[in-house]
Amino acid sequence: MIIYPTIELKDGKCATLYRGREEEASYWHVDPIATVQSFVEAGARWIHVTDLDAVFGTGDNAELVEEIILKAGASVQLGGGIRTREHIESWIDRGAGRVVVGTLAVQDSATVKEMAMRYPDQISVAIDVYQGKLMTDGWRNAGALEPEAFVTAYEDVPLSGIIVTDIDADIGDQDGQLGVISGVAAATRHPVVARGTVHTTDDISRLKYVSNIAGTLVGKALFAKDVDLAEALEIAQPVPEPKAEFI
Repeated sequence: MIIYPTIELKDGKCATLYRGREEEASYWHVDPIATVQSFVEAGARWIHVTDLDAVFGTGDNAELVEEIILKAGASVQLGGGIRTREHIESWIDRGAGRVVVGTLAVQDSATVKEMAMRYPDQISVAIDVYQGKLMTDGWRNAGALEPEAFVTAYEDVPLSGIIVTDIDADIGDQDGQLGVISGVAAATRHPVVARGTVHTTDDISRLKYVSNIAGTLVGKALFAKDVDLAEALEIAQPVPEPKAEFI
């Protein structure tokens, strides 16, 4: 299972949002470049970056993201406000290892499928689920689609994976926090990456044994030091099955 240490950028700073609300951002007083490099030094092979300003249409952190791609020392998976063919092409040309699309995948599946065919294993689809329905535009708009039905439309598309956020779990209702994600994982052959479910290293241990969960994004828990990245990476490693001895 791949651990994706995650940074979210707002106003050029590392930030996290309370319940996805732009107006309730918490800023972490760390240097984004140095933080990414520390993740790589701890052993991370991928870094996930979300441009929150691009998500909400209030600007972007493009120059900072380019610098992260250049200096990270690991592959960068980028999401946030990527809603056109031109955005996808531009970020791949600028060195993003993977580009994550969410709203575009709901509103213009033909474009996403075309881009995925052109850039196999470089396009991920992100779905945010609240009360069983897909949300778009940074959790602001609810759709009528159910996540399991949505992912089946992409079954024959060479995506790098599907990132699933269980918003109910992310905002505090964690009683069934793996229910939505495991349901989506069972409905698709694509590798599924969980988001919003890791608060402690125990959560990583649980995710590791859910079928078809290929990875997890970990952000706020790292900044709050509730999760140690090196320990998380170690937990995520496959455990060899015991071998029977020949008699």
